[in-house]
Amino acid sequence: MPINSFENYPMTWKPKLDNRKPPIYKTLAMLLEEDIKRGNLNPGDKLPPQRELADFLDLNLSTITRAFKLCEEKGLICAKVGKGTFISSDVNVSNTLLYQTESKDIIELGTVHPPYEQNTYIIDFIKNVLKQPEMDRFLRYMSPSGTYMQKKSIAKWIERNNVYTSEENILLSTGGQNAICATLLGLFKAGDRIATDSLSFSGIKSIAKMIGIQLVPIPQENNEISIEYLESYCKNENIKGIYLIPDYHNPTTHTMSDLSRKKIAKIAKQYNIIIIEDAINSIFRDGIQTPIFSLASDNTIYIFSTSKFLCAGLRVAFVVAPKRYIENLENALYNMNLMVSPFTAEIVHRLLYSPIIDKIIEEKRDAIIERNEVADKVLSDYNLIGDKNCSFRWLLLPDELDGKSFEISAKNLGVQVYCAERFSVGNSTVPKAVRICVTAPKDVEELEKRA
Repeated sequence: MPINSFENYPMTWKPKLDNRKPPIYKTLAMLLEEDIKRGNLNPGDKLPPQRELADFLDLNLSTITRAFKLCEEKGLICAKVGKGTFISSDVNVSNTLLYQTESKDIIELGTVHPPYEQNTYIIDFIKNVLKQPEMDRFLRYMSPSGTYMQKKSIAKWIERNNVYTSEENILLSTGGQNAICATLLGLFKAGDRIATDSLSFSGIKSIAKMIGIQLVPIPQENNEISIEYLESYCKNENIKGIYLIPDYHNPTTHTMSDLSRKKIAKIAKQYNIIIIEDAINSIFRDGIQTPIFSLASDNTIYIFSTSKFLCAGLRVAFVVAPKRYIENLENALYNMNLMVSPFTAEIVHRLLYSPIIDKIIEEKRDAIIERNEVADKVLSDYNLIGDKNCSFRWLLLPDELDGKSFEISAKNLGVQVYCAERFSVGNSTVPKAVRICVTAPKDVEELEKRA
Protein backbone atom coordinates (compact mmCIF):
# COMPACT_ATOMS: atom_id res chain seq x y z
CA MET A 1 0.00 0.00 0.00
CA PRO A 2 1.23 3.52 -0.68
CA ILE A 3 2.32 5.70 2.23
CA ASN A 4 0.01 8.48 1.07
CA SER A 5 -3.61 8.03 0.06
CA PHE A 6 -4.07 8.37 -3.70
CA GLU A 7 -7.70 7.27 -3.72
CA ASN A 8 -8.96 10.66 -4.87
CA TYR A 9 -5.73 11.87 -6.43
CA PRO A 10 -5.76 12.20 -10.23
CA MET A 11 -3.10 9.96 -11.77
CA THR A 12 -3.11 8.83 -15.40
CA TRP A 13 -1.68 5.44 -14.49
CA LYS A 14 -2.16 3.50 -11.24
CA PRO A 15 -0.55 0.10 -11.81
CA LYS A 16 -1.48 -2.75 -9.49
CA LEU A 17 1.85 -4.22 -8.43
CA ASP A 18 0.91 -7.51 -6.75
CA ASN A 19 4.17 -9.30 -7.54
CA ARG A 20 7.01 -7.56 -5.72
CA LYS A 21 9.68 -10.17 -6.31
CA PRO A 22 12.88 -8.66 -7.70
CA PRO A 23 13.65 -7.30 -10.18
CA ILE A 24 10.60 -5.11 -9.56
CA TYR A 25 11.51 -2.62 -12.29
CA LYS A 26 11.07 -5.33 -14.94
CA THR A 27 7.67 -6.27 -13.53
CA LEU A 28 6.60 -2.63 -13.60
CA ALA A 29 7.79 -2.24 -17.20
CA MET A 30 5.82 -5.36 -18.14
CA LEU A 31 2.68 -3.92 -16.50
CA LEU A 32 3.03 -0.73 -18.51
CA GLU A 33 3.44 -2.69 -21.75
CA GLU A 34 0.38 -4.82 -20.92
CA ASP A 35 -1.74 -1.74 -20.18
CA ILE A 36 -0.77 -0.31 -23.56
CA LYS A 37 -1.79 -3.54 -25.30
CA ARG A 38 -5.11 -3.59 -23.43
CA GLY A 39 -5.86 0.01 -24.38
CA ASN A 40 -5.69 1.30 -20.81
CA LEU A 41 -2.89 3.59 -21.96
CA ASN A 42 -3.05 5.23 -25.38
CA PRO A 43 -0.57 7.01 -27.66
CA GLY A 44 0.14 10.50 -26.35
CA ASP A 45 -1.03 9.79 -22.78
CA LYS A 46 1.12 11.49 -20.17
CA LEU A 47 2.45 9.25 -17.41
CA PRO A 48 2.62 10.36 -13.77
CA PRO A 49 5.86 12.00 -12.61
CA GLN A 50 8.33 9.38 -11.44
CA ARG A 51 8.34 10.64 -7.85
CA GLU A 52 4.54 10.43 -7.63
CA LEU A 53 4.57 6.91 -9.03
CA ALA A 54 7.31 5.89 -6.59
CA ASP A 55 5.24 7.28 -3.70
CA PHE A 56 2.08 5.57 -4.95
CA LEU A 57 3.83 2.17 -5.17
CA ASP A 58 6.06 2.57 -2.10
CA LEU A 59 9.14 2.08 -4.27
CA ASN A 60 12.48 3.81 -4.55
CA LEU A 61 12.65 6.48 -7.23
CA SER A 62 15.53 4.56 -8.84
CA THR A 63 13.21 1.58 -9.44
CA ILE A 64 10.75 3.76 -11.35
CA THR A 65 13.61 5.35 -13.29
CA ARG A 66 14.95 1.92 -14.34
CA ALA A 67 11.47 0.77 -15.39
CA PHE A 68 10.96 3.91 -17.48
CA LYS A 69 14.39 3.55 -19.07
CA LEU A 70 13.60 -0.03 -20.06
CA CYS A 71 10.31 1.10 -21.61
CA GLU A 72 12.12 3.90 -23.47
CA GLU A 73 14.55 1.37 -24.94
CA LYS A 74 11.56 -0.67 -26.15
CA GLY A 75 10.08 2.40 -27.81
CA LEU A 76 7.00 2.35 -25.56
CA ILE A 77 7.45 5.78 -24.00
CA CYS A 78 9.21 9.02 -24.82
CA ALA A 79 10.45 11.67 -22.38
CA LYS A 80 10.29 15.35 -23.28
CA VAL A 81 12.55 17.67 -21.32
CA GLY A 82 10.46 19.93 -19.09
CA LYS A 83 7.18 18.35 -20.20
CA GLY A 84 7.14 14.83 -18.82
CA THR A 85 6.94 11.26 -20.11
CA PHE A 86 4.39 10.17 -22.71
CA ILE A 87 3.23 6.98 -24.39
CA SER A 88 4.87 6.96 -27.83
CA SER A 89 2.60 8.07 -30.65
CA ASP A 90 3.52 5.04 -32.79
CA VAL A 91 3.28 2.44 -30.04
CA ASN A 92 0.34 0.55 -31.58
CA VAL A 93 1.47 0.82 -35.21
CA SER A 94 3.35 -1.96 -37.00
CA ASN A 95 6.76 -1.03 -38.41
CA THR A 96 6.72 -3.97 -40.82
CA LEU A 97 5.86 -2.76 -44.32
CA LEU A 98 6.61 -5.96 -46.27
CA TYR A 99 4.25 -8.89 -45.86
CA GLN A 100 4.61 -12.57 -46.66
CA THR A 101 1.44 -12.85 -48.68
CA GLU A 102 -0.06 -10.66 -51.36
CA SER A 103 -3.75 -10.39 -52.02
CA LYS A 104 -5.01 -9.83 -55.54
CA ASP A 105 -7.96 -8.05 -53.99
CA ILE A 106 -5.73 -5.32 -52.55
CA ILE A 107 -4.36 -2.46 -54.64
CA GLU A 108 -0.80 -2.11 -53.35
CA LEU A 109 0.21 1.53 -52.95
CA GLY A 110 1.89 1.12 -49.57
CA THR A 111 5.24 -0.66 -49.76
CA VAL A 112 7.91 1.13 -51.81
CA HIS A 113 8.62 -1.17 -54.74
CA PRO A 114 10.87 -0.11 -57.63
CA PRO A 115 9.67 -0.59 -61.21
CA TYR A 116 10.24 -4.25 -62.07
CA GLU A 117 9.89 -4.21 -65.86
CA GLN A 118 13.69 -3.97 -66.25
CA ASN A 119 14.24 -7.30 -64.48
CA THR A 120 14.13 -9.01 -67.88
CA TYR A 121 17.48 -7.35 -68.71
CA ILE A 122 18.96 -8.68 -65.49
CA ILE A 123 17.66 -12.21 -66.11
CA ASP A 124 19.31 -12.26 -69.54
CA PHE A 125 22.50 -10.80 -68.08
CA ILE A 126 22.68 -13.50 -65.38
CA LYS A 127 22.13 -16.24 -67.96
CA ASN A 128 25.11 -14.98 -69.95
CA VAL A 129 27.32 -14.58 -66.88
CA LEU A 130 26.58 -18.15 -65.79
CA LYS A 131 28.24 -19.37 -68.98
CA GLN A 132 31.59 -17.94 -67.82
CA PRO A 133 33.86 -20.69 -66.40
CA GLU A 134 35.18 -18.52 -63.53
CA MET A 135 31.70 -18.16 -62.01
CA ASP A 136 32.15 -21.47 -60.21
CA ARG A 137 34.30 -19.80 -57.54
CA PHE A 138 31.49 -17.39 -56.68
CA LEU A 139 29.34 -20.33 -55.62
CA ARG A 140 31.72 -21.09 -52.75
CA TYR A 141 32.64 -19.45 -49.44
CA MET A 142 34.60 -16.27 -50.09
CA SER A 143 35.72 -13.14 -48.28
CA PRO A 144 32.85 -11.88 -46.08
CA SER A 145 33.43 -8.28 -47.11
CA GLY A 146 33.65 -8.79 -50.87
CA THR A 147 36.63 -9.19 -53.20
CA TYR A 148 39.28 -6.55 -53.78
CA MET A 149 38.18 -6.05 -57.40
CA GLN A 150 34.52 -5.71 -56.41
CA LYS A 151 35.27 -3.03 -53.84
CA LYS A 152 37.76 -1.23 -56.06
CA SER A 153 35.24 -0.92 -58.89
CA ILE A 154 32.43 0.03 -56.46
CA ALA A 155 34.61 2.86 -55.13
CA LYS A 156 34.95 4.14 -58.68
CA TRP A 157 31.26 3.69 -59.53
CA ILE A 158 29.86 5.59 -56.55
CA GLU A 159 31.72 8.68 -57.69
CA ARG A 160 28.46 9.18 -59.60
CA ASN A 161 27.01 10.15 -56.21
CA ASN A 162 29.87 12.56 -55.47
CA VAL A 163 31.27 10.03 -52.99
CA TYR A 164 35.04 9.68 -53.25
CA THR A 165 36.71 6.92 -51.27
CA SER A 166 38.98 3.87 -51.59
CA GLU A 167 38.27 0.14 -51.54
CA GLU A 168 39.61 -0.02 -47.96
CA ASN A 169 36.60 1.98 -46.77
CA ILE A 170 33.95 -0.17 -48.49
CA LEU A 171 31.97 -3.11 -47.13
CA LEU A 172 29.11 -5.08 -48.67
CA SER A 173 25.83 -5.92 -46.97
CA THR A 174 22.67 -7.76 -47.95
CA GLY A 175 20.63 -4.63 -48.60
CA GLY A 176 20.16 -1.26 -46.96
CA GLN A 177 18.16 -2.54 -43.98
CA ASN A 178 20.93 -5.03 -43.26
CA ALA A 179 23.52 -2.26 -43.42
CA ILE A 180 21.56 -0.07 -41.00
CA CYS A 181 21.19 -2.98 -38.59
CA ALA A 182 24.91 -3.75 -38.76
CA THR A 183 25.73 -0.10 -38.11
CA LEU A 184 23.55 0.03 -35.01
CA LEU A 185 24.86 -3.31 -33.73
CA GLY A 186 28.50 -2.54 -34.48
CA LEU A 187 28.78 1.10 -33.43
CA PHE A 188 26.10 1.58 -30.76
CA LYS A 189 24.81 -0.22 -27.68
CA ALA A 190 21.50 -0.59 -25.87
CA GLY A 191 20.49 2.68 -24.24
CA ASP A 192 22.31 4.89 -26.76
CA ARG A 193 20.36 7.79 -28.26
CA ILE A 194 20.21 8.44 -32.00
CA ALA A 195 18.63 11.60 -33.39
CA THR A 196 16.24 11.30 -36.33
CA ASP A 197 13.62 13.31 -38.14
CA SER A 198 10.30 13.33 -36.29
CA LEU A 199 9.01 11.21 -39.19
CA SER A 200 11.51 8.58 -40.26
CA PHE A 201 12.01 5.30 -42.14
CA SER A 202 10.12 2.55 -40.33
CA GLY A 203 13.06 0.16 -40.78
CA ILE A 204 15.33 2.00 -38.38
CA LYS A 205 12.47 2.21 -35.90
CA SER A 206 12.06 -1.57 -35.79
CA ILE A 207 15.83 -2.16 -35.56
CA ALA A 208 16.29 0.37 -32.76
CA LYS A 209 13.39 -1.14 -30.84
CA MET A 210 14.87 -4.63 -31.16
CA ILE A 211 18.33 -3.55 -30.00
CA GLY A 212 17.16 -1.17 -27.28
CA ILE A 213 18.43 2.03 -28.87
CA GLN A 214 16.35 5.14 -28.28
CA LEU A 215 15.45 7.26 -31.30
CA VAL A 216 15.18 10.94 -30.42
CA PRO A 217 12.88 12.94 -32.75
CA ILE A 218 14.21 16.37 -33.70
CA PRO A 219 11.57 19.03 -34.49
CA GLN A 220 11.37 20.27 -38.06
CA GLU A 221 11.94 23.68 -39.56
CA ASN A 222 11.11 24.43 -43.21
CA ASN A 223 10.21 20.75 -43.76
CA GLU A 224 13.59 19.43 -42.63
CA ILE A 225 15.37 18.71 -39.39
CA SER A 226 15.87 21.84 -37.27
CA ILE A 227 19.58 22.63 -37.08
CA GLU A 228 19.07 24.71 -33.93
CA TYR A 229 17.30 21.89 -32.11
CA LEU A 230 19.75 19.29 -33.42
CA GLU A 231 22.74 21.19 -32.07
CA SER A 232 21.01 21.70 -28.73
CA TYR A 233 20.21 17.97 -28.46
CA CYS A 234 23.76 16.96 -29.43
CA LYS A 235 25.14 19.34 -26.82
CA ASN A 236 22.78 18.51 -23.96
CA GLU A 237 21.03 15.17 -24.58
CA ASN A 238 23.93 12.72 -24.96
CA ILE A 239 23.21 12.01 -28.62
CA LYS A 240 25.52 9.34 -30.08
CA GLY A 241 24.35 9.33 -33.69
CA ILE A 242 22.13 10.91 -36.34
CA TYR A 243 20.13 8.94 -38.93
CA LEU A 244 19.22 10.87 -42.09
CA ILE A 245 17.81 10.34 -45.58
CA PRO A 246 18.93 13.60 -47.24
CA ASP A 247 17.50 12.82 -50.70
CA TYR A 248 13.76 12.14 -51.02
CA HIS A 249 13.30 11.62 -47.31
CA ASN A 250 11.07 8.67 -46.47
CA PRO A 251 8.15 9.31 -46.03
CA THR A 252 7.87 13.08 -46.75
CA THR A 253 9.85 13.10 -50.05
CA HIS A 254 11.77 16.22 -48.92
CA THR A 255 15.33 16.77 -50.14
CA MET A 256 17.63 18.45 -47.63
CA SER A 257 19.20 21.78 -48.54
CA ASP A 258 22.95 22.05 -49.06
CA LEU A 259 23.14 24.54 -46.19
CA SER A 260 21.58 22.06 -43.75
CA ARG A 261 23.95 19.33 -44.91
CA LYS A 262 26.93 21.57 -44.21
CA LYS A 263 25.63 22.55 -40.77
CA ILE A 264 24.87 18.94 -39.81
CA ALA A 265 28.37 17.91 -40.88
CA LYS A 266 29.82 20.69 -38.73
CA ILE A 267 27.74 19.63 -35.70
CA ALA A 268 28.78 15.99 -36.11
CA LYS A 269 32.45 16.91 -36.19
CA GLN A 270 32.12 19.30 -33.25
CA TYR A 271 30.40 16.77 -30.96
CA ASN A 272 31.95 13.60 -32.48
CA ILE A 273 28.57 12.26 -33.57
CA ILE A 274 28.18 9.32 -35.98
CA ILE A 275 26.06 10.22 -39.01
CA ILE A 276 24.19 7.37 -40.72
CA GLU A 277 23.50 8.69 -44.22
CA ASP A 278 20.93 6.56 -46.05
CA ALA A 279 21.33 7.32 -49.75
CA ILE A 280 18.71 4.82 -50.97
CA ASN A 281 16.87 7.41 -53.08
CA SER A 282 19.70 9.62 -54.33
CA ILE A 283 20.42 8.19 -57.77
CA PHE A 284 17.10 9.12 -59.41
CA ARG A 285 17.33 12.83 -58.60
CA ASP A 286 17.99 15.34 -61.36
CA GLY A 287 21.46 16.38 -60.32
CA ILE A 288 23.23 14.84 -57.35
CA GLN A 289 23.52 17.12 -54.33
CA THR A 290 26.50 17.10 -52.02
CA PRO A 291 26.36 14.00 -49.80
CA ILE A 292 26.98 14.62 -46.11
CA PHE A 293 29.70 11.96 -46.32
CA SER A 294 31.83 14.28 -48.45
CA LEU A 295 31.48 17.02 -45.81
CA ALA A 296 32.22 14.83 -42.76
CA SER A 297 33.81 11.63 -44.05
CA ASP A 298 35.42 10.78 -40.68
CA ASN A 299 32.00 10.83 -38.98
CA THR A 300 29.70 9.37 -41.62
CA ILE A 301 28.52 5.87 -42.49
CA TYR A 302 27.26 6.16 -46.07
CA ILE A 303 24.78 3.44 -47.11
CA PHE A 304 23.90 3.02 -50.77
CA SER A 305 21.60 0.12 -51.68
CA THR A 306 21.16 -1.25 -55.19
CA SER A 307 17.62 -2.47 -54.44
CA LYS A 308 15.72 0.49 -55.86
CA PHE A 309 17.84 1.42 -58.90
CA LEU A 310 19.02 -2.04 -59.96
CA CYS A 311 17.23 -5.11 -58.58
CA ALA A 312 15.45 -5.62 -55.26
CA GLY A 313 15.97 -9.39 -55.30
CA LEU A 314 19.76 -9.31 -55.49
CA ARG A 315 19.97 -7.72 -52.00
CA VAL A 316 23.32 -5.93 -52.17
CA ALA A 317 24.23 -2.59 -50.61
CA PHE A 318 27.49 -0.69 -50.28
CA VAL A 319 28.65 0.66 -46.93
CA VAL A 320 31.29 3.40 -46.98
CA ALA A 321 32.84 4.10 -43.59
CA PRO A 322 35.86 5.71 -41.94
CA LYS A 323 38.72 3.31 -41.21
CA ARG A 324 38.17 3.65 -37.45
CA TYR A 325 34.74 1.99 -37.79
CA ILE A 326 35.53 -0.67 -40.41
CA GLU A 327 36.52 -3.45 -38.00
CA ASN A 328 33.39 -3.10 -35.84
CA LEU A 329 31.17 -2.98 -38.92
CA GLU A 330 32.91 -6.02 -40.42
CA ASN A 331 32.33 -7.96 -37.20
CA ALA A 332 28.66 -6.98 -37.09
CA LEU A 333 28.10 -7.95 -40.72
CA TYR A 334 29.97 -11.23 -40.23
CA ASN A 335 27.90 -12.16 -37.17
CA MET A 336 24.66 -11.28 -38.95
CA ASN A 337 25.31 -12.75 -42.40
CA LEU A 338 28.64 -14.61 -42.36
CA MET A 339 29.03 -13.10 -45.82
CA VAL A 340 27.11 -11.44 -48.60
CA SER A 341 26.34 -14.02 -51.27
CA PRO A 342 29.49 -14.02 -53.46
CA PHE A 343 27.31 -14.84 -56.45
CA THR A 344 24.92 -11.90 -56.09
CA ALA A 345 27.80 -9.57 -55.19
CA GLU A 346 29.60 -10.55 -58.40
CA ILE A 347 26.43 -10.18 -60.48
CA VAL A 348 25.95 -6.66 -59.12
CA HIS A 349 29.62 -5.87 -59.64
CA ARG A 350 29.46 -6.91 -63.30
CA LEU A 351 26.12 -5.19 -63.87
CA LEU A 352 27.53 -1.88 -62.68
CA TYR A 353 30.10 -1.98 -65.47
CA SER A 354 27.92 -3.45 -68.18
CA PRO A 355 26.46 -1.40 -71.04
CA ILE A 356 22.98 -2.23 -69.74
CA ILE A 357 23.28 -0.41 -66.39
CA ASP A 358 22.51 3.09 -67.69
CA LYS A 359 19.58 1.72 -69.69
CA ILE A 360 18.14 0.11 -66.55
CA ILE A 361 18.50 3.30 -64.51
CA GLU A 362 17.05 5.53 -67.23
CA GLU A 363 14.09 3.24 -67.87
CA LYS A 364 13.33 3.06 -64.16
CA ARG A 365 13.53 6.85 -63.90
CA ASP A 366 11.21 7.23 -66.90
CA ALA A 367 8.76 4.74 -65.36
CA ILE A 368 8.72 6.70 -62.10
CA ILE A 369 8.09 9.97 -63.94
CA GLU A 370 5.29 8.41 -65.99
CA ARG A 371 3.56 7.04 -62.91
CA ASN A 372 3.86 10.35 -61.11
CA GLU A 373 2.10 12.01 -64.01
CA VAL A 374 -0.82 9.63 -63.42
CA ALA A 375 -0.80 10.39 -59.69
CA ASP A 376 -0.73 14.14 -60.31
CA LYS A 377 -3.67 13.85 -62.68
CA VAL A 378 -5.81 11.65 -60.42
CA LEU A 379 -5.05 13.61 -57.25
CA SER A 380 -4.91 17.08 -58.79
CA ASP A 381 -7.52 18.40 -56.34
CA TYR A 382 -5.51 17.30 -53.30
CA ASN A 383 -2.29 18.33 -51.60
CA LEU A 384 0.08 15.75 -53.06
CA ILE A 385 3.72 16.44 -52.21
CA GLY A 386 6.72 15.00 -54.00
CA ASP A 387 9.09 15.20 -56.94
CA LYS A 388 8.49 13.61 -60.35
CA ASN A 389 11.55 11.38 -59.85
CA CYS A 390 10.49 10.01 -56.47
CA SER A 391 8.77 6.62 -56.37
CA PHE A 392 6.51 7.62 -53.48
CA ARG A 393 4.41 10.68 -52.64
CA TRP A 394 3.16 12.32 -49.45
CA LEU A 395 -0.56 13.05 -49.43
CA LEU A 396 -1.70 15.65 -46.89
CA LEU A 397 -5.24 14.96 -45.71
CA PRO A 398 -8.12 17.34 -44.92
CA ASP A 399 -8.45 18.43 -41.29
CA GLU A 400 -11.37 16.10 -40.62
CA LEU A 401 -9.24 13.02 -41.39
CA ASP A 402 -6.18 11.46 -39.77
CA GLY A 403 -3.67 9.11 -41.35
CA LYS A 404 -4.45 6.02 -39.32
CA SER A 405 -8.21 6.20 -39.94
CA PHE A 406 -7.60 6.92 -43.61
CA GLU A 407 -5.34 3.87 -43.95
CA ILE A 408 -7.97 1.64 -42.33
CA SER A 409 -10.76 3.04 -44.52
CA ALA A 410 -8.67 2.70 -47.66
CA LYS A 411 -7.78 -0.91 -46.78
CA ASN A 412 -11.48 -1.69 -46.31
CA LEU A 413 -12.03 -0.35 -49.82
CA GLY A 414 -9.21 -2.52 -51.20
CA VAL A 415 -6.36 0.02 -51.31
CA GLN A 416 -3.20 -0.23 -49.20
CA VAL A 417 -1.49 3.03 -48.23
CA TYR A 418 0.64 3.80 -45.17
CA CYS A 419 -0.28 6.43 -42.60
CA ALA A 420 2.03 8.98 -41.02
CA GLU A 421 1.70 7.20 -37.68
CA ARG A 422 3.84 4.33 -39.02
CA PHE A 423 6.76 6.73 -39.45
CA SER A 424 6.32 8.84 -36.32
CA VAL A 425 9.21 8.73 -33.84
CA GLY A 426 8.58 8.92 -30.11
CA ASN A 427 5.84 11.31 -29.06
CA SER A 428 6.12 13.59 -32.09
CA THR A 429 3.07 15.43 -33.34
CA VAL A 430 1.76 13.28 -36.19
CA PRO A 431 0.66 15.10 -39.36
CA LYS A 432 -2.55 14.11 -41.10
CA ALA A 433 -0.97 12.38 -44.07
CA VAL A 434 -0.35 9.08 -45.85
CA ARG A 435 2.48 7.80 -48.04
CA ILE A 436 1.55 6.52 -51.49
CA CYS A 437 3.94 4.44 -53.61
CA VAL A 438 3.27 5.12 -57.29
CA THR A 439 5.63 2.34 -58.44
CA ALA A 440 4.02 -0.48 -56.45
CA PRO A 441 1.55 -1.52 -59.23
CA LYS A 442 3.29 -3.75 -61.79
CA ASP A 443 3.01 -1.20 -64.61
CA VAL A 444 1.50 2.17 -65.48
CA GLU A 445 -1.54 0.53 -67.07
CA GLU A 446 -2.42 -1.16 -63.80
CA LEU A 447 -1.90 2.10 -61.92
CA GLU A 448 -4.21 3.96 -64.32
CA LYS A 449 -6.86 1.24 -64.15
CA ARG A 450 -6.81 1.06 -60.36
CA ALA A 451 -6.52 4.79 -59.83
